[in-house]
Amino acid sequence: MKRDAVDHFLAQWHAEVPEVDVTPMGIVGRISRMSRLLEAGIRPTFDAAGLQRSEFDLLATLRRTGPPYRLSAGQLVTAMMVSPAAVTLRADGLIAKGLVTREVDPADRRSVLITLTAAGRRLVRQLLGKHVTRERELLAGLTDREVAQLAGLLRKALVGLGDTAPEEGQP
Repeated sequence: MKRDAVDHFLAQWHAEVPEVDVTPMGIVGRISRMSRLLEAGIRPTFDAAGLQRSEFDLLATLRRTGPPYRLSAGQLVTAMMVSPAAVTLRADGLIAKGLVTREVDPADRRSVLITLTAAGRRLVRQLLGKHVTRERELLAGLTDREVAQLAGLLRKALVGLGDTAPEEGQP
């Protein structure tokens, strides 16, 4: 099997400090490097549409929740695992592009609602197939069985870190 860059780093550590088991460093390092490589591989799809990936994430979060494609800013913070300031910044950019609207929640004037516009829904629909196809291409080095195995292992690791699914009916 071909060695990756992390194998090289681990061998260096082993040579320098053989008494330390750096196995966890290999896992975390590979996940981190993979994240950066995947991000670079995905970015062109969104660049071509004049979006940042973070903007698409907000649009996709609204779209996958179903009609009326609306969430409070607080629900977006929770669903996207970002700060309130990040949601505000992303929403501002998407409002300027006509892809979402923001309004005060009539049921709770302290809260704002972010709603996907018809143009936003069309854009998500247009990009979703391209995005998934690109992700599939990026994982082409794995068999279908390996993809399923990796998904299961990553899920198990995330649950172990406390990243569990929200209650039913939550975004």
